[in-house]
Amino acid sequence: MPRASNAKIVATLGPASADRRTIEALVRAGADVFRLNFSHGTHADHQARLDLIRAIEADAGRPLGVLLDLQGPKLRVGTFAGGPVKLVEGAPFRLDLDRERPGDATRAPLPHPEIFAALKPGIDLLLDDGRLRLRVQRSGQDFAETIVVDGGMLSDRKGVNVPGVVLPLSAMTDKDRSDLAFGLTLGVDWVALSFVQRATDIVEARAIIQGRAGIVAKLEKPAAIDCLDDILAATDAVMVARGDLGVEMPAEQVPAIQKRIVRECRKLGKPVIVATQMLESMVSAPVPTRAEASDVATAIYDGADAVMLSAESASGRFPVEAVAMMDRIIAQTEADPFYRDAIDASHTKPAANTADAIGWAARSVAGLLDVAAMVAYTSSGSSALRMARERPRAPIIGMTPMRETARRLALVWGVNPVVCRDVTGANDMTERAVATAKDLQFAQPGQTIVIAAGMPFGTPGSTNLLRIAQID
Repeated sequence: MPRASNAKIVATLGPASADRRTIEALVRAGADVFRLNFSHGTHADHQARLDLIRAIEADAGRPLGVLLDLQGPKLRVGTFAGGPVKLVEGAPFRLDLDRERPGDATRAPLPHPEIFAALKPGIDLLLDDGRLRLRVQRSGQDFAETIVVDGGMLSDRKGVNVPGVVLPLSAMTDKDRSDLAFGLTLGVDWVALSFVQRATDIVEARAIIQGRAGIVAKLEKPAAIDCLDDILAATDAVMVARGDLGVEMPAEQVPAIQKRIVRECRKLGKPVIVATQMLESMVSAPVPTRAEASDVATAIYDGADAVMLSAESASGRFPVEAVAMMDRIIAQTEADPFYRDAIDASHTKPAANTADAIGWAARSVAGLLDVAAMVAYTSSGSSALRMARERPRAPIIGMTPMRETARRLALVWGVNPVVCRDVTGANDMTERAVATAKDLQFAQPGQTIVIAAGMPFGTPGSTNLLRIAQID
């Protein structure tokens, strides 16, 4: 049976959700895409989980997407000789490349020459997820002398952030390249690229992936927001990684940035995931806070394609309950009349091209005739993406002969992906679309469906056909 909601759920797998019974329960609760977080676990762990997903997918009867999330560069201080140290506000503190000498209350090793190359006096360094702040007074190629602005306890290998600075780092480390090569052999559907600072980071990843998976740019650096348009043009989808954004930017700016990213992605018809701490309290509690429920609902009202659970489903005590709660919030929000008013008021004006014209016409016809379902017959997924961009009232069926395309479409707003055989012509396509709409119980005899496709069939990105069909 198809999913009832339009917005999709991405659930991270981990120690709390590594067995078949739990993953099956996550699918029943509403998960559409599973995230494999390569910051944790071994290749064998991830292969075992992906094998379970594919076996469960066959039993569930609907495509499930798999998202490989690369770790990206991790900038950390070194170790301390006597355990955690206290940094006092106003005190000097030195960072340098001498990783052989453990740190103390006056200095610490920072084994990242790329950071020192980008530092200038007045730049702030954030340590331990922003809990401590240092301000650079003087720096060179292998050191930085700073003043403690916000003090506190600092322990081994805590993270370092450099807000407002484009670091001379690739978004992929050697570990990422190894993980990516392994994931592509497994047949993952999406690859999430961490530490994206500029569009060239995506170009590098695309040269390696070569179309074998879609690319999700994780927007977690202020530098990425500064060149958002270029990144959106280069990527296939976007993740709003609000936790890391909230470390490097003032927290009060993150909601507006989230809305801007969602709006721009919707204009381009590119899937957008809102992520991080959405139901954080459900890591240890069976219910979320009211603020968290409102946070999820806000992303749905904005028209995000998907919302994501991280620790809640990977390591929390209530993984299935967290997915079920998110599914209920989505359903309740989409049932609100104001939701449809907001979505209808935020449509993007179509561009003067055939694909946009077909998408706009399909939504117009669907609204005028009150159609039961909209069908996008697609090989690459392009027709379904164009249809989803319009956020129609009627459910979307994404029919494709490509199993890989169907799995990628599991991430896309409103699309119910279906794997079908190749069609031989427009009449065959119409008959199969009608049969599928009936099988999925979206349409009954006497109702109407709208079909969009590209001709000649099998040509990616050639959406140029709109057909109206009656259900017999």
